[in-house]
Amino acid sequence: MQNTFEKLNWSALEYKEKVQGTDWFWALGVVVVATAITTIIFKNYFFAIFIILGGGLLGYFTVKKPDLVHYELNNRGLKVKDRLFLYENIKHFWVQAYTSTDQATHIEIEPTLFIHTARLFMPVMSVPIDEHLASHIRSIMLSNNVEEKEMREHPGVKIMETLGF
Repeated sequence: MQNTFEKLNWSALEYKEKVQGTDWFWALGVVVVATAITTIIFKNYFFAIFIILGGGLLGYFTVKKPDLVHYELNNRGLKVKDRLFLYENIKHFWVQAYTSTDQATHIEIEPTLFIHTARLFMPVMSVPIDEHLASHIRSIMLSNNVEEKEMREHPGVKIMETLGF
C-alpha cells in the first residue's frame, strides 16, 4: 500500500565535471593514433575506424558540459527527466547519505541514491542527492515497500575516476 505525500523534487548535474589539461588531450591523441596505425598495419581497418571514433567521442564527452537533470520522487515512483521508474519495478535501493573520501583511492564519495531496477541493460542507477534529502528519500522508499540493500558504485567507476574520466 502506498502512502500519500507531496512529491520530492531536486536537481543535480548529470555527472561531476572534470577539466582536463592539454597534456591529457595530447596523451589521448597519441594513444588513439598509435593504436589506429597498429591496427591498420595488421589490416584490421574496421577496428582502426572504431578506435578513431571512440577516441573522438571520448574527447567530445570530456569537453561537453554536464546537463542539469531533474528528479522527482512521487506516489508512483522515481522520475528521472521524463522517465518514471515505478516502485514495483525497483528491486531494492540504498541511500549513501554522507560525503566521505574513499581511503584506498582518495576519491570523494558524494551522497547518492542507488536503485536496482528490473531493466536488463544497466539495472543499477546512481542518482546524486543532497545530504539533507537522504533520510526523507529513505523513508519514502521504505514506505512504498522497496527493499533496502547496501550497494556501492561499480569498481569500474572508481577506476575511470582515477584515470581522470
